[in-house]
Amino acid sequence: MSTSPASSLRRRDRETLLKCCMSLYWRWRGVCVCMCVYALLPLCFSSLSQLQPTTDTVFFRDGVRRIDFVLSYVDDKDGDKKQERREFEANLEKAGLELETEDKSDSKDQKTYFLKIHAPWDVLATYAEVLKIKVPFKTSDISHGQDMPLEWVSHPFRLPEHIMHPQPDYFTYHFDKSKINFFLISDKDTFFPPSTRNRIVFYILTRCPYYKENQKDKDKTGIKRLLSNGTYTAAFPLHDCRYWKRARNAECESERYNLYKHWARFLCFYKEQPLNLIRKYYGEKIGIYFAWLGFYTEMLFFAAIMGFICFTYGLLSYDDNISSKEICNASIGGSIVMCPLCDGKCTFWKLSSTCLSSWQSHLFDNEGTVFFAIFMGIWVTLFLELWKRRQARLEYEWDLVDFEEEQQQLQIRPEFEIRCTKRRLNKITQEMEPYLPISSKGARFCLSGATVIFWISLIVACVIGVIAYRLAVYVNFASIIKNPEKKIQLVGRFITPQLATSVTASCINFVIIMILNFFYEKVAVWITDMEIPKTHLEYENTLTRKMFLFQFVNYYSSCFYVAFFKGKFVGYPGNYSKMFGRWRNEECDPGGCLIELTTQLVIVMVGKQLWGNIQEALLPLMRNLWSSRKGRQHPETHYSRWEQDHVLQNFSQLGLFYEYLEMVIQFGFITLFVASFPLAPFLALLNNILEIRVDAWKFTTQFRRPVASKARNIGAWQEILNAVAILSVVTNAFIMAFTSDMIPRMVYLYAYSDKASMTGYINNSLSIYNISEMPNPNIYRDYRYPPGHEKEYTHTMQFWHILAAKLAFIIIMEHVVFVVKFFVAWMIPDIPSDVKARIKRERYLIQEYLHNYEVEQLKMQLSASYITEPVSEMSLSTEMSLSTDKLEVLSECP
Repeated sequence: MSTSPASSLRRRDRETLLKCCMSLYWRWRGVCVCMCVYALLPLCFSSLSQLQPTTDTVFFRDGVRRIDFVLSYVDDKDGDKKQERREFEANLEKAGLELETEDKSDSKDQKTYFLKIHAPWDVLATYAEVLKIKVPFKTSDISHGQDMPLEWVSHPFRLPEHIMHPQPDYFTYHFDKSKINFFLISDKDTFFPPSTRNRIVFYILTRCPYYKENQKDKDKTGIKRLLSNGTYTAAFPLHDCRYWKRARNAECESERYNLYKHWARFLCFYKEQPLNLIRKYYGEKIGIYFAWLGFYTEMLFFAAIMGFICFTYGLLSYDDNISSKEICNASIGGSIVMCPLCDGKCTFWKLSSTCLSSWQSHLFDNEGTVFFAIFMGIWVTLFLELWKRRQARLEYEWDLVDFEEEQQQLQIRPEFEIRCTKRRLNKITQEMEPYLPISSKGARFCLSGATVIFWISLIVACVIGVIAYRLAVYVNFASIIKNPEKKIQLVGRFITPQLATSVTASCINFVIIMILNFFYEKVAVWITDMEIPKTHLEYENTLTRKMFLFQFVNYYSSCFYVAFFKGKFVGYPGNYSKMFGRWRNEECDPGGCLIELTTQLVIVMVGKQLWGNIQEALLPLMRNLWSSRKGRQHPETHYSRWEQDHVLQNFSQLGLFYEYLEMVIQFGFITLFVASFPLAPFLALLNNILEIRVDAWKFTTQFRRPVASKARNIGAWQEILNAVAILSVVTNAFIMAFTSDMIPRMVYLYAYSDKASMTGYINNSLSIYNISEMPNPNIYRDYRYPPGHEKEYTHTMQFWHILAAKLAFIIIMEHVVFVVKFFVAWMIPDIPSDVKARIKRERYLIQEYLHNYEVEQLKMQLSASYITEPVSEMSLSTEMSLSTDKLEVLSECP
């Protein structure tokens, strides 16, 4: 049967269509497979990343055990160091710690090993009991104050609630393993915060030996010695995350990120400090420092306002200064020829040439200065007394009451245990402990005292050298500035030889201070180490007193010279006093010595603050810029958390000491010599606003996380501040009496002026000396009888009247200020009444809850024993009464 052409065409078309469909099917099947594979790739990589967790973590490889401490070391060929590491790590494991090592092949430098340490629950519980760590057992029901009536005013300065109060308030009690059910333990892994965990681990590390059991060597003990001999390169707890980004793990707190965002940035300078979060992350010792610095800065605000008002008064009374007008008057000051101020190249000069310096002196030497000096004496007392109250409140809120006696006083430094081989019975603990014999202690004390005297003598020698510089170069400045042939007449109009000498000498003195500081730090540490203090608290207090003594003499000696010695032992023409029999003793600037003291104070104080900020901010920033960039450029999967922290700077044990020292030296400047420069508190305020944020930035970004430690107060610095406060009253009284011209002006105004005005004061304060070869007598500043008088060139009665007025002023000012100081101190109790009540109530509730807990435990024991052996009601009541009698119901607040 034949087919038609049409049917054959349809058949071919069907075959062609079938081939095309099959071809399209195979092509699209490949495309679909590729699309499916492409779609599944991210899921595959995601699952792989879950199988291989990120290294930017604070947990072991299992993702469960937290890293409490990290040790790093570089593998070397020294067999002794390897053996020490093996023994040390073996002893750590015997102590119950769990270790995990990161091989050097996993680090970026391919050289460094990282040993991660985890403290399990049993270890934490054991040492929490040894260290008497307070932990919560019940939520507090004590209110901590009422809302402020004008809270909206302070709202722009406040931080979010979750930052200021990161955890609720609890009643706390010393941890006791036997009362495990008494405490609020919901999760053992998070019961002890990271700061407490790293503190416990560091306690173990400092006391763990690295010798074999059969070869005991007490020198081979503690991580500090292993760090000093290079066995380990670093030891530090980890930050919880990167400071610019939250942690990826939801179980991590990200407190470092919160501190950086709300505290460490300079744009937050007007915000309050999150002290509770600082304390939780860094420990109470660092927290109390920032609390003190913040309170000091707040109090400076009031001193700065008052100083600015006094300076403004000097500006507003600028045109009423009759004494300066007489000096600048051509018919008065222009007609008075003064004696040369130095021997040799100095010439006679006219009083009107000091016109500008007299106006400058009036800005700081006026009636408002006396009021400001008295105000600062009272301000110092208010600052110290109010800080005691603030400190007492922090002690209660941070569980620091009685902490010092319980822990720091009884904990012996490992260095003391190692170096003191002799032992004796402790009458308190009834245990054998090391001690330093009296003979050795006396010899060390004598050597320490001799060293201190030597270095203080070196400071005095440097000050004398600067004085010699002043005397030697003053002649040259006088010849240059006064010589009409020199092309610096424009400068000479504004700068006197005294001012030029004072500025250059102050700059040289500042350079010497900075150089000597470098040596003082090392000498003070060496002396303190040589004395072998017994406890950490004793070590810090001893070092604090020595270092402050060095710094006090170093920074303030030149100011004391200008304020109380310069211009006081000059003599008079024909009978000048000379230094080393060669140079005439210095005279004050014609405007008075107060303006020179102001110059000295500004250069040293401002220079120190600028240099300190450069050291604290710019140099660390430049040094760690590469490391910070490196940390950001490498993702967390390639750059581990311990490596990111390893490249940061180590926060030494004395790191906080230098922060306190810097602020206390500044406190001395604004109190001891504030009468000469009312703007000093204002400059200190600006510096401290920056200082808080710079220190916060350093702690958050530039330093490894320090080991958390406790402190209930600022330690020996409190005693130093009290001593400076008392001395400041004396120094300011003497400055106003002997350095300022206030008393001579007042004596003239009320005793010698005919019209009860300052007109004629300049002429009254000058004395005449007759030089035979000169047509006119010459003038010098003093109160002496003129030539031809029967008592020529001896002091007049006005001199003695002024001296009596100065002494009377000192006595009156000191007594007034001291009476007000003691009255204010008596009126303001050291501990607020509400804090006393809270402490009493908390102790009462603690005893009550402990009593109830003991009773419940006793009932459970009796119930368990009743099942096996019945107990009579009489025995039950007897046991209950005995347990009740053993408990104290109320403890009085100390």
